[in-house]
Amino acid sequence: MTTTEFQKSTAREYFESILVAVILALFVRTFVFQAFKIPTGSMKPNLLVGDHLLVNKFIFAPAATPLERTLLPMRDIERGDIIVFKFPEEPERDFIKRVIGLPGETLELKNQTISINGTPLTEPYANYQFPPAAEVEEGSQDLRRRYGPVTVPAGHYFMMGDNRDDSQDSRYWGFLPQSYIKGRALFIYWSFDTPDDGSAASSFLGTRWGRLFHQIH
Repeated sequence: MTTTEFQKSTAREYFESILVAVILALFVRTFVFQAFKIPTGSMKPNLLVGDHLLVNKFIFAPAATPLERTLLPMRDIERGDIIVFKFPEEPERDFIKRVIGLPGETLELKNQTISINGTPLTEPYANYQFPPAAEVEEGSQDLRRRYGPVTVPAGHYFMMGDNRDDSQDSRYWGFLPQSYIKGRALFIYWSFDTPDDGSAASSFLGTRWGRLFHQIH
């Protein structure tokens, strides 16, 4: 083999390796994982503004056969899952909330208690900025204190932020279609407590080191 042929062969190997790496990266980005940044305080104190998350897009994918469902890390959406989804009123925007109501369930909020099919729900993750009212009048228009009862339609979910007094969620814009769901939040891979201006200094000095690789529940 001549030197020219060897150089061409080596260059081709490098090109093919890079091409495969790019294809794999695009596949992972499109079908398996997605990065997401928390933009608001609607999930406080569990998720903070500046948290950067990794989202599993594969876990809720439809399985073609029961064998796929058994062998691959897939499952149905469950109450309590923190999910990234397309905002129904502006599908180009991504939102993150917690699944509270499942298809077919009847949900009602009275003061700071959510009931599912008449049974009060225990919510250790819920945060309230204001104390519960002594009494909430029937017909109250304050959706932070009274909502429902409503029945979640088939193929839809009722979503709420953990920061209940400061969250634009299903109480305001309705049920979430399953087709709008992108994936389940896995863990925090980076977190800033100061505005990130793109510089290395802000990235380092503003890092919340204690939140790195924190698993999301």
